[in-house]
Amino acid sequence: MSGQVQKDLFASDASQTAADFDFSTAQRSAIDAHSWIEVVPGWLSGSHSVFERLTTAVPWRQHDRRLFDQTFREPRLTAEYKTLRNVPDEVLRKAVSALSKYYGVRYDSVWLNFYRHGEDSTGWHRDRFSCRKPECIVPVLTLGATRRFLIKPRNGGTSIAYKPGSGDLIVMGGRSQEDWVHSVPKEPGLCEGRISINFQSSEQAITER
Repeated sequence: MSGQVQKDLFASDASQTAADFDFSTAQRSAIDAHSWIEVVPGWLSGSHSVFERLTTAVPWRQHDRRLFDQTFREPRLTAEYKTLRNVPDEVLRKAVSALSKYYGVRYDSVWLNFYRHGEDSTGWHRDRFSCRKPECIVPVLTLGATRRFLIKPRNGGTSIAYKPGSGDLIVMGGRSQEDWVHSVPKEPGLCEGRISINFQSSEQAITER
């Protein structure tokens, strides 16, 4: 991994955003012998403008899930772009390029979650659709409100809490998708929305034989 810094400066009119993909603040911590979390505070500047654009530009949907013979509605909105050229914001396409170069993984699609308020959440899970290999690097960008992001051992144990703010990047690496689970819990009383952007790689989604 190289400490490449990429800057993309746009004009300052109302329809555009200054984006600065700077990994100089990256802080990596081992969460066990084979897994790590990297936090990059302030990775994307102008993040609040990107948040506002995505709330209206993305075709958000709320899905039903079947679990234990019951159907329930997911407490959040989601969207997926399997083709990068369809992503409705140039800043995100440049973000994909910056992440691919820095982490040495070819990211080629994005998954978005929109937590409209504190009652929206996601339970404990692994990103198994986008990570089928024992080791993966999964970056997640936060836009909007600060929310807790929890990760704990898959076989049980104490959770580790992070609180990424708007523009912060959290990267799960090593065996963090194999041996750990993560969640965004409810935060009653919170009115502001948050969008998380998961950068995915089809190469990491291929099951190893």
